[in-house]
This record gives sequence, C-alpha cells and structure tokens, in this order.
Amino acid sequence: MKREYIAAMLKTSTALCIREVETLFRPFVDRKLSLASRIVMAPMNRHLAPDGIPTPEMAMYYRRRAEREVGLIITESATIDDEASSDDSCKPQFYGGAALRGWKLICRLVHATRCKIVPQLCHVGMRRPLTGDFPHPQAMAIGPSGINPFTLEKEGEEMSRRRIADVCASFARAAWLAAQIGFDGVEIQGGYGYLIDQFFRKETNHRRDIYGGDIVGRSRFACEVIHAVRKAVGSQFPILFRISQSNEGQPGARLTESPHELSELLRALCAAGVDIFDCSEHHYADPAFVGNPLTMAAWVRLLTNKPVISGGGAAANVSESVRMVRAGEVDLIAVGRALLADAAWAEKMHHARESDIIPYTLRSLSRLY
Repeated sequence: MKREYIAAMLKTSTALCIREVETLFRPFVDRKLSLASRIVMAPMNRHLAPDGIPTPEMAMYYRRRAEREVGLIITESATIDDEASSDDSCKPQFYGGAALRGWKLICRLVHATRCKIVPQLCHVGMRRPLTGDFPHPQAMAIGPSGINPFTLEKEGEEMSRRRIADVCASFARAAWLAAQIGFDGVEIQGGYGYLIDQFFRKETNHRRDIYGGDIVGRSRFACEVIHAVRKAVGSQFPILFRISQSNEGQPGARLTESPHELSELLRALCAAGVDIFDCSEHHYADPAFVGNPLTMAAWVRLLTNKPVISGGGAAANVSESVRMVRAGEVDLIAVGRALLADAAWAEKMHHARESDIIPYTLRSLSRLY
C-alpha cells in the first residue's frame, strides 16, 4: 500500500512540473485574515478530549502541524454550551474553565509559529443519538423539525423560537470567548448534517414559520447565528462558515438544486456577516450541479467574490488543487487525512520530499501524532 501511495505522489509531483506546488505556499492576503501559506488543516474530529477537555497532547498535535508550513488550522468541532450540543463525551467543548484553559494552551502553542488558528463551533442537533456516552444524557436531541438527518425519521424535539434564540446566544458566547483567548477567528459548522445544515435542508426542515419554506426561510436560523456572533466579536474578527452541497447522511441529496437557489442562500449568509466560506465535499472536484463542471467551491467564489476554502480529498490530486488556486476558483486548500497521518505533509510537499510522506491508514485516527 505504501509503495502504491508513493508512486501516486511521485506521479502527482511530475504532473506539477516539479515546482508548480509553490503556488500553495505563497501568502494569502486578506484584510481580516492573512496567512503564510494556502494550506489549511481541515477540521477533523478526533474524539480524544476526555470529558470535553482539550489535553496537552492535543496542543502538541496542532503545534506539530503549525510549525510545518500549514497556513491555517481549523480545529476539530467544539460544542457550544447548549445541553444538547454534543454527541460524544470525548468531543471537545468550548465552554467551562478547564476546557477554555486547554484551548488557550493550544492557541498559544500554535501562535509560537507563523500559523493562524480558528476553532470550529458546532451544535450536533439531530445527529445526537438516542442513547450513548455524551454530556447531559437526559437532554433530548433538537432540530428544526426533530428529524434525524440519517434516517429522516422524527426522533427529537422541534426547536421553539425561545430555544432558537438560546442557541444563537450560545454560539455568540463561544465566539466571544474565542476572541478573548486569542484565536484568529471562528468557523461556524453549517454543513454535513449538523444543526445549521438541518435547517438548510428541506428533508429535515418541515417548518411552516419564518424558519422554514424556501431556501431563504430555511437560512434564517443560520443568519441569526451569524448576526449574533458578529455582534459579539465586532466587525474585524473573521467569521468562517462551513457549507456542503452533499449530505453525509443522505447520498445524492443536494443542499441547493440550482445556481440561482445557491445564490439566494449565499446572499443571505454574506449579508449576515460571513467573511470566508469553507466548502467541504466528499470529493472536492465533484461538480455542484448536473450539466456544469464547476465545483461547489468555485460556484461560491464566483457568486460571492469572498475567499473560499476547498476541501474533500484535495491531497490526493495536488495538481488539480494548484490549478484551482491559479485559476482563481478557490483561494485556500484544506487537507485533512493526509495531515492526520503526517504532520509534515505540507513541508514535504513544498520541498519535493513526496517519497517521505507517511500514508494515511485507519491507525492515523486512533492517535494524536
């Protein structure tokens, strides 16, 4: 397997005409968030934070990547202080003194390098299982209509307007804390079947009030979260927003059915205050719509003229990532599994050491290397 991986990487290196990869290591300059390289560490959930508390081992895990030419780290999902926000007792939380001290150490160690770091703030919504090892086991899962995004069956509570306001306030508190600790921005998890994504999708949002209906109505909750975060952190603190056309729980499902519908959604999110979009798909190069070759990330870049991160297997085809950046289709490239396996992946790619790259295996998920 390792020989096959190395052969693939050497083929990629040749396709890059030896040093075209330098494109990915040129600085990214933005008025709110400038980076030393265009490589982003994607938010990969590890579930290795006992009782939701980030550990010193997590801090060193992030530091090892930060000092090896990664421009931006987006942390694994961190839950906000709503009692139903988590689905695992080892998912890190972004509230409480012990957890915040752990995040502060992570932030400090990353900032000892040239790398920037933002936490990804999330609420799992109806992804929360009926039983299991997670905080506040008595709390029922919540969502726009109480519909499980994997089974499409009603299993939880439809959120009241009061609960919606409370969750928006929880996102805002977490973002304010991130700014106080010293993070370089925040990312709001709006994709992959998490709570905000459940509001976006007609399969899981059957509401008939202002939070349902067409894509604009279904985006209202997301916009209120973003508004609350913006009010908490001020105008200059970067807000990133993760969005995905595909749905982890429903193969073949699409967030939007046409460029026009996507434009309506993006217009609302931009007006609410998003600065950078993080577009993540199962495969980053897949077309967003039938009959058009543009990816979701390229469409978002075209329709918003805002910086865009593209992720979803990008490390497997670095030459295509380079092409997309050079063509102005995207600005930054997110790398997930390759960086889990090898903390020095970016550095090795930059300096033509592809043959030294440690390949990803399932063992990569079980340790904080």
